Amino acid sequence: MELRQALTAVAIALLPAAAAAQVERFAVVVGNDQGQPPDAALLYAEADASRVAAMLQEVGGVRPENLVLLRGQDAGTVRRTLIAVNDRVRAAGRQAMLTVYYSGHADSGALHLGASSLELPELEQLVRGSAATFRLLILDACRSGALTRVKGGAPIPPFDIRLGERVAGEGAVFLTSSSASEDSQESDEIKGSFFTHALVSGLLGAADANGDGRVTLDEAYRYAYETTLRTSSRSVAGIQHPTFEYEVRGMGDFVLATLDANAPTRAWVELPAGRTWLLFQGSQEGSVVGEIGARDRSRRLSLRAGRYFARGRAPDVLLEGSFDAPAGAALTLDESRLERTEYARLVRKGGGGVRAVASVEAEGRLRSSLMDGSGICPGAAVGMAVALRSLTLKPRVGWCRAASSNPGIEATVDQYDLEISASHVRDLRVVSVELGITVGGALLVQRFRTQGIAPSRTTAALQLSPTVGIARDVGQRGYVFLLGSASTYLVRSEDSATSRSSFGPTFALRLAMGAGVRL
Repeated sequence: MELRQALTAVAIALLPAAAAAQVERFAVVVGNDQGQPPDAALLYAEADASRVAAMLQEVGGVRPENLVLLRGQDAGTVRRTLIAVNDRVRAAGRQAMLTVYYSGHADSGALHLGASSLELPELEQLVRGSAATFRLLILDACRSGALTRVKGGAPIPPFDIRLGERVAGEGAVFLTSSSASEDSQESDEIKGSFFTHALVSGLLGAADANGDGRVTLDEAYRYAYETTLRTSSRSVAGIQHPTFEYEVRGMGDFVLATLDANAPTRAWVELPAGRTWLLFQGSQEGSVVGEIGARDRSRRLSLRAGRYFARGRAPDVLLEGSFDAPAGAALTLDESRLERTEYARLVRKGGGGVRAVASVEAEGRLRSSLMDGSGICPGAAVGMAVALRSLTLKPRVGWCRAASSNPGIEATVDQYDLEISASHVRDLRVVSVELGITVGGALLVQRFRTQGIAPSRTTAALQLSPTVGIARDVGQRGYVFLLGSASTYLVRSEDSATSRSSFGPTFALRLAMGAGVRL
């Protein structure tokens, strides 16, 4: 569906720059969320059409009276509208450009406009038969590539438009979001279709590879093609190949969008490198305005003045926050003013591309007396922490030593722990708070010093400990934490009189302080 938005914007500037001022521009923009059985209802086709219509008026030079937006209309309405607009183009009596954009369901033979159908050959003839000097047809629909395939097109790599031949520049261009055998796809995250989103972002500046403030057909299509392939390759449905066909008697540098640095109602926003940025209108619940990829050469977008929400993604961090783009301003987004969510936090919040994050942890610990007279047990532990979306698992090994003395005898107790904890972490603005449970086993080795004979003794124990703690990030990948637990140990003890052993509970408190590094 992204194809449809971007393609509409393409239509607005497809004429040579020199003739742009003399060209009257017309557009018919159609979106329909409903298809025909067994088509599943779409979520964003009509919203994409609205975005394209707004784009054509804002930067495409289409006057409001020359633009018709049809949402949820049937084939008859679309047909009559195209005929009426063609009549207006003919009556204009001068050079004109016609852009026709469709977002919705289709098959290899027809558009599915609710319960009705508009055959592709009829649509093609309505566009070709227009008196407009230049005609652009954009289809963002499943299997829309059939229109170009029947004319000899196929899924192709980015095409080689040899600019520089300067002739009349009359003809027709057909852009589709997928090949004849593929489904065009929409995304909940961008609230639209892959191709239209990519093309619109390109026309806002992401495709302006040479930074001259003009986005040409070559730049826009190359950007949209490569971005659609990259984003759709991560989807369940698989890779989506946009297609292209043009029939012109001559072509020149077709400029699809002119980005005026001094426009009184717009602003330039420069986005930091090394991250992929999504910009939303107003808030994170608003419509997606544009995107800049982590490796895109052009890092700036031309936006309507207003308030925006930015989301920047990198492999180890998520940056989010709102900013204002004042009219006529040129600004660089300040990352320091955005909320920063580090690697493991990103996974737990469900916002990362990874499913788990592993860390190495080390801690110092202090346990209260476990057995009568054994004393405080200071020690240390090392282990891993595996952060999942809703749970953090921590396997670790630990050791501590307690000592006690009585007249005539001294004793030490070495405790060796093997344990695993499961905790749920809630991320607050400054710290993360965790609540969990630890289970494990321990060996307690008692050694005695006395003038008599006192053999060492080894005792097994089972541990069950509710835990609570806080953690704070330090730097890019590090963090520190403080954990407290109330431990119940089930300890095997021996009765010296009867030589019988039994298990019984004993209790202790434990405090741990440590640090971790995410891998």
